Amino acid sequence: MEFLNKQPTVKAPAERFTGDVWLDVVVKGEPPSRIRVNVVRFAPGARNAWHRHAVGQTLHVTEGRGLIQARGEEIVEIGPGDTVHTPPGEWHWHGAAPGHFMTHLAMWEAPEDGPETEWGDLVTDEEYGG
Repeated sequence: MEFLNKQPTVKAPAERFTGDVWLDVVVKGEPPSRIRVNVVRFAPGARNAWHRHAVGQTLHVTEGRGLIQARGEEIVEIGPGDTVHTPPGEWHWHGAAPGHFMTHLAMWEAPEDGPETEWGDLVTDEEYGG
């Protein structure tokens, strides 16, 4: 058994996030484990850039109201208790709804080789507004 000390909270980088977003790494598995889990806290209106994960991603909302969109699909509102899975390679974004904070657990696996996440353009205000 191994106990992991909580790492410091870090501000998400502006080149990948719009608005104030804070990240807490819960676990970054060491081989053979490939699990990744972060707590992500979004201020109202904050969101990440378009991105996709090599092995997919699962989000579980713990508090607040959020938005998520897969490329070419409608924006969906998400809230506490909602769990959303994006399959491998699906371009998407997620963040807080206007006027609301939102916190979720982000869970994904690192691929055996290659990058975990490919980042695209920041989500524009027009895209965010639907």
